Amino acid sequence: MDLGSAPITLFPLHTRRNALKRFFALLATCAMLLGLTALFSPQAAAATGCRVDYTVTSQWQGGFQAGVKITNLGDPITGWTLKFTLPDAGQKVVQGWNATWSQSSGPTVTAVGADWNRTLATGASTDLGFVGSFTGSNPKPTAFTLNDVVCTGSVDGGGEEPPPVPGTNTPVSVNGQLHVCGVNLCNQYNRPIQLRGMSTHGIQWFSKCYNNASLDALAEDWKSDLFRVAMYVQEQGYETDPAGFTSRVNSLVDMAEARGMYAVIDFHTLTPGDPNYNLDRAKTFFASVAARNADKKNVIYEIANEPNGVSWTAIKNYAEQVIPVIRAADPDAVVIVGTRGWSSLGVSDGSDESEIVANPVNATNIMYAFHFYAASHKDNYRTTVSRAASQLPLFVSEFGTVSATGGGAVDRASSIAWLDLLDRLKISYANWTYSDANEGSAAFRPGTCNGSDYSSSGVLTESGALIKSRISTADNFPTS
Repeated sequence: MDLGSAPITLFPLHTRRNALKRFFALLATCAMLLGLTALFSPQAAAATGCRVDYTVTSQWQGGFQAGVKITNLGDPITGWTLKFTLPDAGQKVVQGWNATWSQSSGPTVTAVGADWNRTLATGASTDLGFVGSFTGSNPKPTAFTLNDVVCTGSVDGGGEEPPPVPGTNTPVSVNGQLHVCGVNLCNQYNRPIQLRGMSTHGIQWFSKCYNNASLDALAEDWKSDLFRVAMYVQEQGYETDPAGFTSRVNSLVDMAEARGMYAVIDFHTLTPGDPNYNLDRAKTFFASVAARNADKKNVIYEIANEPNGVSWTAIKNYAEQVIPVIRAADPDAVVIVGTRGWSSLGVSDGSDESEIVANPVNATNIMYAFHFYAASHKDNYRTTVSRAASQLPLFVSEFGTVSATGGGAVDRASSIAWLDLLDRLKISYANWTYSDANEGSAAFRPGTCNGSDYSSSGVLTESGALIKSRISTADNFPTS
């Protein structure tokens, strides 16, 4: 999802993108202008204080990954600098995201806000993170300051505390390593299963929505089986900071694993629509994340979100070059391949699944993506899925309850018809979007991600309430 330019009557999955692309471009321009303004006006300081929540999300021999949540308790600020001290001489920041990170030869670490999160209203929060190394002990940082004001709020987590251990009866503990059998997604008992869950919005825009509280809610209250991490490649995404975005994706994979959920790593290509434009980036990215996550049982790779304006032959060529890169490091994980017409099996281009059936990707353990938006894509799309599901392994890695613009009213009747169909066919799905974006597809009301409640009726949109009610029902995964 989420940016594009063709009219719905011709290209239903594409229309929602141009308006939103212009919107986010305007935001980026405003941020740039604010940055220029900052050159001529003093940086506003937090008047009464701040809070920092520090959590180690994973730790290994000589290294760790940490999340840092800043909450402004004072006056609104435009432009911020966070500083803290690493107590042990062997602790170093290797790389970070959602800020510009630096560390001198001493123990002081500095993080300067990015264009898109540099403004913090009173009570507002933003989430940062970094990968660090250590040679001795790994105690938690001290002396947090925001614009030179001491942060007296709580500091959660400790440098030596491991991430939570997944409980029993979680989706991953029950099903283990997944694989494709026939046209189905199957578990370790070789039985067909259906995963139901949520997709992030672009992690470059809605990072604050993906933290310990929100993932706890997703796993425990929503009873979600999977968490799709939408990493845009363009649109201010991966291409702007490959190391930072790769680390952020890995962090979210770890957070899903710690809660027993499957994680779909989505290489969210959208503009341009030909995935071959990002072929080299894809090889670099997937070589890295596959090597790093090869021993995990919860990872699914989605190699091209919504190919558009391109032939199936070109998409197939891309897939057959990227999949071997993944297989070299992780031979067992399921791979999802995008399809023509914004992953509509070609329906939005006036085609159908027959071109894939006649010329499938030359690889094993793969599934084909299908995306829909319920208010725009109805009977003819459902008919295609019903027919294709008997010949192709399908995975609905993204869908919305609203129109293809990502906005508008929830179409309950069409949404329920789609969900009933997917349940009947045991097709797994991820709903767009687990965010508080100001659009109809969002699960949360605007501003929700500034707080800690991600489940109550007071924070859910109509779409969020509908999807939560569907995915929180019992899975009843077969084990024999």
